Amino acid sequence: MGQEVSGAHYGPKPWVQQHWDIRAATNFMLGGTGSGFIVAWALAGLSAPVNLLWLVGGLALIGAGLGAVWLEIGRKLRAVHVFFNPWTSWMTRESFAALVLFAFGGATLVWPALAPATALAALVFVWCQGRILHASKGIPAWRQAEIVALTLATALAEGAGLFLIVAGSFETGSPRSLLALFVIALVARALAWARYRAALARNAPKPVAAVLEAPGKAMLQIGAVAPLVLLFAGMLLPAAAPACAILAGIVALLPGWRFKFVLVTRAALNQGFALPKLPVRGTR
Repeated sequence: MGQEVSGAHYGPKPWVQQHWDIRAATNFMLGGTGSGFIVAWALAGLSAPVNLLWLVGGLALIGAGLGAVWLEIGRKLRAVHVFFNPWTSWMTRESFAALVLFAFGGATLVWPALAPATALAALVFVWCQGRILHASKGIPAWRQAEIVALTLATALAEGAGLFLIVAGSFETGSPRSLLALFVIALVARALAWARYRAALARNAPKPVAAVLEAPGKAMLQIGAVAPLVLLFAGMLLPAAAPACAILAGIVALLPGWRFKFVLVTRAALNQGFALPKLPVRGTR
């Protein structure tokens, strides 16, 4: 597997945590994309009519991600315990943020003027996801302060990309405000990755940085450069603009999902432990 960091052994050498698997990764993938999609939907609605049912789709993505995490729990009814520690747990805060988001989302279906408040709640939700990672001090790949900005930027890029896919598929067109958000999010994600990568080089074991190098480069080269080229091609060839927008959304979305999957499941090398002094029989 090349530079993959894996193994289920325990000892002084760091090993990959085994508590979060693909189900936890799914929460970050779908939750981030759903949140970014809601932000893109709300922004697009300021300048053009948008389908209210698309909001339901964004909420469904977030709900599916949270449902995937719920599947990790051995005793499913204990999920309610996540609400018991709002002062110390970012998972608790994420759960409350989700409740607020779904409440505003439901109200927006009745009163569309609440769309900006729903978008703000979506940003708070994905910000909590970033803080969950940052609070995991035993995992060098997660505890970097730069992971929060990267989580936010990735969510916006993925969500705006998904909006381009949906809008292009239904031939509704994409307002300039949405295209601007997409471009800004792509640039922000590239910059956030560069800062995060530099932090890993300074503070994390080399195997961690090695595992994330390939998906990070793909998120930059395929997930940022290619979508911008496609959007430019759509400007030069108006007849091909819808197809270019859909492709741009796809190549922005998939590398982001791959990066999050690797971040949670393969790059989660823990700190390990050290024994600076060992007992020796017969000595004091």
